Amino acid sequence: MKLVLYSTSHCHLCEQAAVLLAQRGVEAELVDIVDDDALLECYGTRIPVVKRLDNGDELGWPFDTEMLARFLS
Repeated sequence: MKLVLYSTSHCHLCEQAAVLLAQRGVEAELVDIVDDDALLECYGTRIPVVKRLDNGDELGWPFDTEMLARFLS
């Protein structure tokens, strides 16, 4: 399953989300929303967001390992 983690630099919540993904052994493409005006408008106030590319589902912060596991199953 391919995942994207929408985030930006110097975002401690984004760093926490990346750690949760790593703890589950999941890799996600890191996309910095600052580089794209449309992404910034869409995700600017709700990052970090994990998106499944297979079905388009999104999991927005806050989430924990249990919520992440359900999202990935």
